[in-house]
Amino acid sequence: MATVLVVCALESELRYFRRRADVELLICGVGPVEAAVATARALSAARYGAVVNAGIAGAFPQRARVGEALLVATEWLAGLGLEGGGAFTLPDGASLIERADADEELLERCAGLPYRVGSGITVASVTATSATGERLAARYGADTESMEGFSVLRAAGQSGVPALEVRGISNYVGDRARSAWDFAAGARAAAAALEAVLDRIIV
Repeated sequence: MATVLVVCALESELRYFRRRADVELLICGVGPVEAAVATARALSAARYGAVVNAGIAGAFPQRARVGEALLVATEWLAGLGLEGGGAFTLPDGASLIERADADEELLERCAGLPYRVGSGITVASVTATSATGERLAARYGADTESMEGFSVLRAAGQSGVPALEVRGISNYVGDRARSAWDFAAGARAAAAALEAVLDRIIV
């Protein structure tokens, strides 16, 4: 496989990742717009065998633990469309794209690794209240919340490059005072899972 592009919002999220020659690390910046722009630009300038979005994420309560890592197979772009989640009709048959999926073959190569495969939402603002967390959990049934996952998977999909997402859990989604925030635990989990995934997908 050609070089794998690993996309991360902040370099500190992969502080425990051991750099390797077959991987190029792209620090895209925080948020869905920065992630989409940086990933699309990188994929237009060079050829990669795969893209992996890696970093920390929040977990919805009872869906994952702080210090755990997940492989995210589906990302939803939260908040796109009509407020409250109702049907949003556009003229000329146009539709909103609010879901991006990881590459099935890459996920199959990772089968057997000690990481659960789940789903996530991408937000432009981090959830800070229990009410918002409960609303998002009810609508999407997701395991994780990040700010870049959808954008990276979508950019890779549009470029025809297989992609998947690796997340280390650093906190719980909801009330910030009870989020059990542990950046280091999430970063360690993300790095360990990323290394294991790369060993499987780079052949």
